[in-house]
Amino acid sequence: MSLPMQFPFSMIFVLVSLSLLVASPVSAHNVKITPLGSHDGEFCSRDRALIFEDPDGTRLLYDAGRTVAGPKDTRLGKIDVVLVSHMHGDHVGNQHIKEVNAGLCGKPETTVNALPNTNSVNIALAKKSKIITGSEMPKFFARKLKALGGDPKASQVVRFGASRKSGGVMITTVPAVHSNGIAGDMIDGELGKMLKAAGLTAYAGPPTGYVLTFSNGLVVYLSGDTGITAEQDTVVRQHYAAKLAVMNIGDTYTNGPTEAAFVVNELIKPHAVIASHANEIATKGGKVIPGTRADTFIRASKVPVHLPLSGRTMEFNRDGQCVDGC
Repeated sequence: MSLPMQFPFSMIFVLVSLSLLVASPVSAHNVKITPLGSHDGEFCSRDRALIFEDPDGTRLLYDAGRTVAGPKDTRLGKIDVVLVSHMHGDHVGNQHIKEVNAGLCGKPETTVNALPNTNSVNIALAKKSKIITGSEMPKFFARKLKALGGDPKASQVVRFGASRKSGGVMITTVPAVHSNGIAGDMIDGELGKMLKAAGLTAYAGPPTGYVLTFSNGLVVYLSGDTGITAEQDTVVRQHYAAKLAVMNIGDTYTNGPTEAAFVVNELIKPHAVIASHANEIATKGGKVIPGTRADTFIRASKVPVHLPLSGRTMEFNRDGQCVDGC
């Protein structure tokens, strides 16, 4: 059917624009999440790191750990905020890979020593990004930045019940049940040597999880290393209403897969979840390996479980639904 000659050109433009919006997803309104693991396209034993990108372009690096190849890792790009859940080496980064795909998925070659600075501090310094953490960690990171010629004010605190905004992202910390000691090797001088000799760690306050609220309305819970907590119901679900969760499933040190599934199914009740911290070779060829913790978690969860395949970006809408890359 042809339009009449007198049909206004402006109306034709509006109709064409509307048809384009209906025909294609509005990717600009989604939150992008990119895992930075040790081996491309897989979910490997030491994988922790995730990059979150807000629709406004704000980019946050969560738990850089050992699988980000230092500040020069080309996968990083611009980083506005570095988040650290706690001070254990596999999260803050006591060492790291020299390059992606070095070593094996079950035992990546983390041969670059990042101590006493840590991988997280080195990345924040090079990228001129903030380090936003809770507990007693901000003072520790501020001293590290200052000693390296950086700005100690870039290390900023946000404690339980409070929030801090960076770009379009509101950040708060929530309780985690774990330990949070600073190893002697991360501390310069005699104190560090004495702690190491005694087999002790320095106090860094309680470990944390995070709740991130993005500019499109998506609320994401980052569990950090934790067991089951009452706050996963009262704070994460009832108060913040998280729609997407990142859950550690590694067992022994954190929730196991069945405990993590209980948290998802009965406490947080998100619309989707990203598995994390499996402490195993979870995939082969990008597919979950039957009988693994990841497989157990997927089978036990009542919501879609997405695997953090390294380098593959997933996009989530405000309701926590994956609309691309999953």
